[in-house]
Amino acid sequence: MSAAAAESTSEIFENLRHDFPVLERIVRDGKKLVYLDNAATTQKPNQVIDAISDYYKNHNSNIHRAVHALAEESTEAFEITRDKIAKFLNIQNREEIVFVKGTTEAINLVAYAWGRDNIKNDDIVITTEYEHHSNIVPWQMLTKETGAELKYIDINDNGELMLEQLDEYLATGKVKLVAISHVSNVLGTITDIQEVIKKCKNAGSKILVDGAQAVPHMKVDIDNLGCDFYAFSAHKMLGPTGVGVLWARKELLENMKPFQGGGDMIREVHKYETTWNDLPYKFEAGTPNVADVISFAAAIDYLETIGMDNIRKHEIELTQYALDKMKNVKGLTIYGPKDSQKASGVISFNFNDVHPHDVATIIDKNGVAIRSGHHCAQVLMEKLNVAATNRASFYIYTTKQEVDVLIDSLQHVAEVFKL
Repeated sequence: MSAAAAESTSEIFENLRHDFPVLERIVRDGKKLVYLDNAATTQKPNQVIDAISDYYKNHNSNIHRAVHALAEESTEAFEITRDKIAKFLNIQNREEIVFVKGTTEAINLVAYAWGRDNIKNDDIVITTEYEHHSNIVPWQMLTKETGAELKYIDINDNGELMLEQLDEYLATGKVKLVAISHVSNVLGTITDIQEVIKKCKNAGSKILVDGAQAVPHMKVDIDNLGCDFYAFSAHKMLGPTGVGVLWARKELLENMKPFQGGGDMIREVHKYETTWNDLPYKFEAGTPNVADVISFAAAIDYLETIGMDNIRKHEIELTQYALDKMKNVKGLTIYGPKDSQKASGVISFNFNDVHPHDVATIIDKNGVAIRSGHHCAQVLMEKLNVAATNRASFYIYTTKQEVDVLIDSLQHVAEVFKL
């Protein structure tokens, strides 16, 4: 990148904060908000907020059913979002993009509509110790129901997967599915997903990727990955809540039963039999979240304007800056990779003998919003031998000055507890 381009990129990240009205909030005794809970949900730019407002002001209608002007406008805008997702993630067939409520529903859809017809007694389903509950609980339910076995890939002391265990599992010839996160929501660890997919394909196992923490932070090329299922959520990438995407190979979707029955997922309904609609509508029963799907397109446009490679570079710099500063905070334990090249913009940490909720409460008084708790990852908490952690997570509007406020606040915690 040239010096001029670097300067231009730096200016982009400095100026875009004006697009996010919530970042102007004053909280807690006159403190300016420092929002570092982006792994939970990101803030929304005016462009997304305006798109939602515009829909309800000018286009509100149900889709796919009526022929009047509003219905045609809404249907076209809804389907444009599907096309933008296909382009954003290099998906060759738009029919493979199914709109859902979020990553959790996407994974449950696969567990029910694919899993219950393909996972049998004595089969093995593989997941990992650093998964979100949404990529554990559906597989627990499925394996208990079918008599299959659920196994885990462990993590090492650096928070990275011990992939030699995957080799051992695959060698049994019994693994039907590997369900794995592209990026850990707690440790920020970036999975060597292409290596995992290669191993699974060579063994004839299907693979589902939870991309909730990957798609917002780095360039994802689904066609190049070669997985079977990929899931992510809009609200973690500037979009609205209540919208997510399941991508699956067409041949898999065609052979899967519908997840829900109702309007729009049918072709014909008679008294005692029904035929299904074409893909992807077979899996989109009822009135969808029209307004938020349409506004999701504005979020994708926003990210593409910045460029995912630029976003990744920005987060690497911020994360390494924070990691270097945190080394000087007394009593602090950091979990996961200490190299920002191996992680997304997430840092989980604890103070010795100080409950994470106490830490989060103290620094909240300085306007700093982080997450404390088990982060829907209690299996990982058990592995780390802790009840909970603190988690600071960055995004496109996070600045080094905000990281400095975080560090000052953590220093204050250390002083309060005399660490």
